[in-house]
Formats: sequence, structure tokens, C-alpha cells
Amino acid sequence: MWFAGFSSTSNMETKQLARRVVMPGEKINALKNCADSSKIILGPGLRLEDEDICVAKSGILRFREPNVYWVDSHQTRYVPVKGETVIGIITQKVGDTFRVDIGGSEQASLSFLSFEGATKRNRPDVKVGDIVYCRLLVANKDMEPEVVCIDGQGRSSGMGVIRNGGFLVRTSLSLVRKILNADCVLMKCLGNKIPFEAAVGMNGRVWVKARSNKETIAVANAILASEYMTNEEIKNMCQRLADALDGF
Repeated sequence: MWFAGFSSTSNMETKQLARRVVMPGEKINALKNCADSSKIILGPGLRLEDEDICVAKSGILRFREPNVYWVDSHQTRYVPVKGETVIGIITQKVGDTFRVDIGGSEQASLSFLSFEGATKRNRPDVKVGDIVYCRLLVANKDMEPEVVCIDGQGRSSGMGVIRNGGFLVRTSLSLVRKILNADCVLMKCLGNKIPFEAAVGMNGRVWVKARSNKETIAVANAILASEYMTNEEIKNMCQRLADALDGF
């Protein structure tokens, strides 16, 4: 992220600028006058060139208080970010390290010691093809990504190998951000109609498991269909889905 210092005026212009469609190469220097403090933060899709704020990718301009701006674009190629949780697939075992496909330009590495309670004598039961819910420890353009299945205290905190079946859904990165947004009602509405488990990775992968294969596929399809729906449309869809599963 970029940090840029500018003078501030009012917050009214910020609300007007947010949610507008922007294109690569476009200059939006009006952001300089919309900050509530002396600095604004430029996130993905925006960059500072000399004294101009330029758009690097097409999408919708977003804003989060106090002064964070980014471009919400439709993309499927994941760019690793340190600290984000992702869903990966074990593709290879090389010595004491596993290779993990996280949907980026190159695969990530996962040490067998990066599991809760793992030691040289007590190795985790991980096989090629397993799905792992993990966290990015290293994400640098000059180094290969490294993931772990433990938090800073050495606990799993819900991470690790995902077993017991289920279904892995590949989505766009914008849909994942929408699902994880506190204002999105998708998961809550689906959970009220159909009991299910889910793990959402910031790399555009969602693992779901319901009581039966039929319900699992229904939940997966509902998630994919919700990308461009409003909250009201999502509520109606969940109700229709529940009625269909009940045979009405």
C-alpha cells in the first residue's frame, strides 16, 4: 500500500467518488482533497506517480474509513499478500517441505513443522491432493510464497488439512471480498436455511460442506450466483433455494 500526504477538505466528496467506475491510466487527484487527515492510503489498483494518483486497473473505486482507497476489480489471478488466509492444494512433497498451489503465479512452500503439535517424530498426515486452509507467512515479489497452518502462538486456529469431503468452489477475488464483507448477508441467510460448514480463502477459493451432496452443491451454486446480487436479491434466492430443497 502507498501512503501519500495531502491537505484535506470535506468528506462529502469522498462519498461521491466512491463506487464510481475507473479505468487504467485515469487520474483521480480529487482524492487529495477528500482525506480527513493529512495522509491517505492507496491500496490495490491505485498508485502514486509524481504528484498524481493514477488508476492501475479497471474496476470500482472503493473507500474505507478513515482514508483508505482501492480499486475493486474482477480478477481470478491471486497475488499473495502476507497475513491473508488462503485455501491451497498439496501438489508435491519435496523432502520436509510440501508444494502448495494457492492460485498465484508460483506455488507456495509449506514446512511439515508448520502444523500445530508437529515435530520431527510426530509428523502431520498430509498427502498430495489434500486441501489445506493456511496463512501466508512470506509474500514477497523476490521470494517464493511460504504458508503455515498455525498462528503466532503456534495454534491451528481452524487452519490445517480440510478433510471429511466437501466441495471446493473457485470464484473471483471480488466475490470472496464480498462474502467476507460485514454488510453481506449471504452466509447468514444460507446458514439459516441450510446447515453447512465453509472456509473462505482470499485467493478465490471457497470450501463448503452440507449434510448431503445435494445441499452441498446447492450452497456452492448459491455462492457463485450471488456475485452481482444485492442483499435483498440474496435473501430471495436463499428462500427459493430452501423451498426447492424442501420439495415445494
